[in-house]
Amino acid sequence: MTKADLIDEVSRLAELTRKDSEVIVETIFDSVVRSLRVGDKIEIRGFGSFRTRQRKPRVGRNPKTGDRVEVPAKKIPFFKPSKELKDLVNTGEPAPPPTAPPAQ
Repeated sequence: MTKADLIDEVSRLAELTRKDSEVIVETIFDSVVRSLRVGDKIEIRGFGSFRTRQRKPRVGRNPKTGDRVEVPAKKIPFFKPSKELKDLVNTGEPAPPPTAPPAQ
């Protein structure tokens, strides 16, 4: 699925204009990027969590010439899927909802 497909799906399901759906999708993506940029963790219950991981500097090789290349330290985005998402992907059925304690 591409971003354009996602915008079309939001537009269709929410019965919004394509422009409104595009604003919604862009806002969500921008919010995730801004949060990761400042080092925050994003958790979407039932879907998963996004965070950054720090990569150490290392020595790599240029695949064309074989020369050694210094690769600097950097942060990379990392996504960890929730148990519910893993279950949905593997079984095709939603995980049973957690049972709530009886109301008193």
